[in-house]
Amino acid sequence: MVKENALKAGEAQQVEQAPQTQERSKRRRRPVRGKTLQVRKMPKEYRRLLGLLYPEPEFEYVRAEIRAECKDMPRPCPFVSCRYHLYMDVNEEKRNGAIKINFPDLDVHEMEHTCVLDLAEGGPRTLDEVGEYMNLTRERVRQIEEECLNKLGGREAAVKFLEIGLSANAK
Repeated sequence: MVKENALKAGEAQQVEQAPQTQERSKRRRRPVRGKTLQVRKMPKEYRRLLGLLYPEPEFEYVRAEIRAECKDMPRPCPFVSCRYHLYMDVNEEKRNGAIKINFPDLDVHEMEHTCVLDLAEGGPRTLDEVGEYMNLTRERVRQIEEECLNKLGGREAAVKFLEIGLSANAK
């Protein structure tokens, strides 16, 4: 009898915790992780087939060189190879070369935001928001922020740098 009551109490506790667990899993729900492709490790035949499937365009297209040119272009941005595009990152510095597709489960046209510069014009963002836009965890965004601040010489130097930039824009 005591054992049955304990089991029933345990079941009731599980039932009470279920909505909290579901709510927590919704908050932590992370999209599909980015996929990194090592270009040099791809078989030559695969690269040849990719070249056949996605040939260089025959027409001359105009790609924006500066922000002022791309600011009024249609969104989502069609230039996936742009360094400010959120769909993929190309790392040429690594020995083997790597392409990271940040949102492998989405097509470019399904993305809500495609340009980092558009997001930057929107003002400050929380770590969660930045992580959501870039398909990174909040902790990884914090680490990247810390690395950038260290490169600038610390948080105080970064604040001075921003103040100088803001005062120059105000003039």
